[in-house]
Amino acid sequence: MLRTRKRRVMNQINVVPYIDVTLVLLVIFMVTAPMTNPGVVELPKVGSDVLKQQTAPMVITLQANGKIEFQEKTLEKDQLLFEIKQQLAKTPDTAFVVSADKKTSYEQVAQLLEILKRSGAPKTGLLLNPSN
Repeated sequence: MLRTRKRRVMNQINVVPYIDVTLVLLVIFMVTAPMTNPGVVELPKVGSDVLKQQTAPMVITLQANGKIEFQEKTLEKDQLLFEIKQQLAKTPDTAFVVSADKKTSYEQVAQLLEILKRSGAPKTGLLLNPSN
């Protein structure tokens, strides 16, 4: 008499195939990761351009009381705009820097930078005292 075994229903998940798939994917990523090329950024070159500039920038001084000095003259804002445009007519690549007293309000410095922008000055900056 042959006995037939009754099969029991298995109520657990067989995770072995999932582990196999995970290991295969891990190997694929480990092999292909060194081959990928991250985004390459071309940085601008500034060293040679800085050396080419032979003239010192024109300094515009903004004092704590709001007075503006340019080329040893105290000027109003509209006069300053006229003087800057004249300077740019002579030498169009002139650089300008704003030297403002630290007690000067941020609004006054912003207005001075706006004057430089309206004049069409190609190079503007702020003159700072480096701290040691």
